[in-house]
Parts: sequence; C-alpha cells; structure tokens
Amino acid sequence: MLRFAYNTNGCAYHRLDDALELIAESGYQGVALTLDANHFDPLADDYEAAAERLATRLRELDLGLVVETGALYLLDPREAQEPSLLHPTEEGRKRRIDLIRRAVRIGEICEAEAVTFFAGRRLRSVTQENAGAWLLDGLCQIAEIGSAAGVTVALEPVPGQMIGTLDDFMLVREALKQMVGVPPALSLDVGHCLVTNERDPASAVKEFAPVLGSVAIEDMVKGVHEHLPLGQGDMDIRAVLTALDDVGFEKLISVELPLQSMRAHEVIPAMMDVLQDCLPSD
Repeated sequence: MLRFAYNTNGCAYHRLDDALELIAESGYQGVALTLDANHFDPLADDYEAAAERLATRLRELDLGLVVETGALYLLDPREAQEPSLLHPTEEGRKRRIDLIRRAVRIGEICEAEAVTFFAGRRLRSVTQENAGAWLLDGLCQIAEIGSAAGVTVALEPVPGQMIGTLDDFMLVREALKQMVGVPPALSLDVGHCLVTNERDPASAVKEFAPVLGSVAIEDMVKGVHEHLPLGQGDMDIRAVLTALDDVGFEKLISVELPLQSMRAHEVIPAMMDVLQDCLPSD
C-alpha cells in the first residue's frame, strides 16, 4: 500500500502541532518536516528535547516522518540555501554539515525514514575542481553521520545545482562507492524530471528504485521549476503512483507545495483526494 506525507513547508502559517493534526485528519500516513525557524528550529539549544516531544506527538497521531533540510533562509537570512556544501569558506561548509548532523539526530530520535539534503550551487568564485573536492568531502561526512546513527541520508538532485540531474547523482554515487561503506540514497522529486526533461517521471521511479531513499511529488509544467498542486501541470500522477506501486516502494511519498501555505487548510485535504483518485487499481 502506498503511503503519503505532506511537507510542512506548505503550511508555514500554521503552528506545527496544528499542521500535524490537519495532515493526520486528512488521511496522510506521515509528515515531511522541513526544519526551519517557524516550525522546528534545529539550531536551538534544546533541539534534542524538542525532537523527543515531536516523537511523542507523531506516535499519538500515528504519523511517520521524513526530515527535510531545504529551508531557504535558515542559515543565512540574505542568501537562499547558503552556505551549502560548496561554500567557498570552510566555516560555511561546516555549518551546512552541522545542520545535516542535527537533522540526522532529530531523525534518529523520531525514527525518521530518511533525512534529505542537497548539494548546492557553485558560486562564481569557486572553481569546478574545488567544488568537486568539497562536494565529495561533504558527502563522505554525511554518509558517515547517517551510517553511525542508523538513519538513511538521501541526496536530492535539484535543477540548477551542482547535482541537478539523476545522471549527476549516479556519477557522484559511483565515486562515493570507493570512499564510504554506504553512499547516500536518492531523494527523488519526480517533478524535477519535468523541469530537466531528462527522464519521464514514472520511468525514473522504475530505473532508480534500488537506490530510492525518499520520494516527493507535486505537479509541474515542463521546463518550469514551480511546485503546483496536483492536477495543475503536466505530471501523469497515476503513472507515477503505479510505478511506485510496481517497484514495491514502501516509504512515504511526500507532497511538497511550498507556495500553498495561505491555502493549506484547503490544499492539504484536497491533495489527498487527488492521490486517492489516482491510486493504481488492483
């Protein structure tokens, strides 16, 4: 049976507990928690105690968890998703890895299915050679952090970033196989396949099934990186869900609609209705 989650970046104006209740009441089996200042600040001194409280609440609501680290301005209020693993300063790269370390700890406490992260953009001041070296170093550290905690860490290709396509992911994963025991899994956002037009989303699910650690779904118009409610773009939702069912994907499939927070109370249940209508038939 396919299991669905809703990402908290799509209910930014709700208190976290209210968002969790709304997600559970709408029939989702889990939540994708985007760590951020408004819902769950991973940089707070008491973040582990907060994670213990969250774990209790998730159990009460019978919700699974995926931890996301893609908040825009959590580390830098002026530069979106910076510093990244490719930041020109060692201190900046260390801050990103420390955030992921904290995310993994939260995932460990809450028994999360995965912790997702991204590579980042190569800034003009950074050479391709340095970016490649820093990326591999950061990924090795993250892989070791996840392995030590027993938590799946999953790298998400993001259009426009250094790891922007599924082919990029496989190239770096092959390199990491020689460097770490367990390289990061794939965090597949099926909408990104429509942006890059590298693969049909359903075909990507089947091709990369052996390395899937996390899956996100939304609608998108081909070539445009804008998260749209299901049914408003070019995504063949039924084909993607059928592919996930065919490969036996048992983890949470997270609906990610960060632009819909003002309508979250309507969109959250509406997206579950669309998903139910698109479920593969027996």
